[in-house]
Amino acid sequence: MSQDKLPEPLFSAVLDELIPARSGGLAAAGALGLGEYVEAQLGAAAVALAPALAGLDALARERTGQAFADAPASLRAELLSQAGEDYPGFLEGVLFHLYSGYYQHPQVMEALGLEGRAPFPGGYPLETGDLGLLDAVGSRGAYRKT
Repeated sequence: MSQDKLPEPLFSAVLDELIPARSGGLAAAGALGLGEYVEAQLGAAAVALAPALAGLDALARERTGQAFADAPASLRAELLSQAGEDYPGFLEGVLFHLYSGYYQHPQVMEALGLEGRAPFPGGYPLETGDLGLLDAVGSRGAYRKT
């Protein structure tokens, strides 16, 4: 396992297990290529995932005779849970950045019926309110000198 880059098939399988494909066009996280996003967000700390990934793969080989990426889907969640116990912070560190990247991904936003754009300059319609309700606040003057 290289110290520069996390192992793609293994990391992708882990991400797919954490956020699997769902109906409605929601693709699995690994299938969207979010491994690179998570690595970039973790920066230099990404190398800290390498021992946990190696341990997960070793556990899968010990229990199933196969790499985690090839292990039966029925056992993957159990293996991942065990690796999370063996390597505290592993899953939490990945999930924090994975959710952020997943729900910003254009395919996911489209599948959820959201517009993949910033709120401005297009903006969103706002209800007009009665700004006269703020007159009492304005008549008090400044709270502190600036």
